[in-house]
Amino acid sequence: MEIDISVITPSYDQGRMIERMIQSVFYQNIHNFEYMDSNGGSTDVTVDILHRYQKRLIWVSEKDYGQADAVNKGIRSTSGKIIGWLNSDDIYYPNALKTVLTFFSNRPDVYVVYGEANHIDENDNVLERYYTEPWDYERLKKICFLCQPAVFFRRRVTERFGMLDTSLRYCMDYEYWLRMGANIKFIYLKQTLAGSRMYRDNKTLRDRARVHVEINNMLKRRLGTTPTRWIYNFAFAVVDSKGYDRGQPRKYVLLLILSTLYAFLRWRHYIPLLTMGTFGRWLWQCLQKGMGKGLEIPMT
Repeated sequence: MEIDISVITPSYDQGRMIERMIQSVFYQNIHNFEYMDSNGGSTDVTVDILHRYQKRLIWVSEKDYGQADAVNKGIRSTSGKIIGWLNSDDIYYPNALKTVLTFFSNRPDVYVVYGEANHIDENDNVLERYYTEPWDYERLKKICFLCQPAVFFRRRVTERFGMLDTSLRYCMDYEYWLRMGANIKFIYLKQTLAGSRMYRDNKTLRDRARVHVEINNMLKRRLGTTPTRWIYNFAFAVVDSKGYDRGQPRKYVLLLILSTLYAFLRWRHYIPLLTMGTFGRWLWQCLQKGMGKGLEIPMT
């Protein structure tokens, strides 16, 4: 029997959260699907949990070359017509997969769909809505408005566009969306499909500055330039990751300006004149309001 959908999870030492993720998959209101956990050789209780569910899932626990490699293994080891990728600390909401399968069935011309999502905490409480917006490839270059666990694609796109880039540790999903999106249109479903977990040990938060270095390098390779907004994102990430308090606005703004100058020189090799205007607004706001909280990243 042909499998309708394959859900793939890359996991490593996520024993305290992985069972909730597994249950969110098995509680979906569908039958003809397969689920695979591609584990990187966990040393915590993850493997014990996988053993408990082994009659209902496919799993392997062995050393890999990172998250992208684990996802690629899962894609190669499964056969579903549709692919969903759910990280070991994220969850699907009820009926998410049924919604996606129904849409794909009704729209054979569509290759990729993405829905809405929430940021959730360690106890599954909603922190905020994950920012998403209707499809626009040019906008995607400036802001990644897709939530990875809420993205689903037909298997045949992997035959056309290949697998995830295993050289990337943080932004392999964003790079893949850009790679596909340059050639095909994604469809936006205005329905909440997944919860993306945010907590202190989450690598996106823990390694925020490194994340932005990798993103900017990837964008330079893929697009030929690093968009201005991502230059500023990096500068804010650097200053925030060093623990500087926005309650000390003069110091914060000075460090932000220096980080922005460094970023433009690193990825653009010049300083745009418009940047001086941004610096001026930051300094004026700092002097007038005595606070750094309202500093904005330019939208260009």
